[in-house]
Amino acid sequence: MIDGFIALYIFMLAAFTGYEVIARVPVILHTPLMSGSNFVHGIVLVGAMVALGRATTPVGQVIGFIGVVLAAGNAVGGYVVTERMLEMFKASGERKP
Repeated sequence: MIDGFIALYIFMLAAFTGYEVIARVPVILHTPLMSGSNFVHGIVLVGAMVALGRATTPVGQVIGFIGVVLAAGNAVGGYVVTERMLEMFKASGERKP
């Protein structure tokens, strides 16, 4: 039971710290920050695949599968958003059709 409270405390501390760090990032740095966070999302995807591979119960497998789907969607969506943001910085003659 104590381990659960410690894990919850660490999660809440990480969420608060992450929010404070992201809220203070200047607008010009959002594109590089997004690219860096996509790298982290890739690591989360690998972790979710490892957890799914080691799951032994059907409930664990379902949770692992949901984790893989959400992590993959998050990583792909981040790259799509980054690409769209980078398109805004190109000159009007260089844009894709």
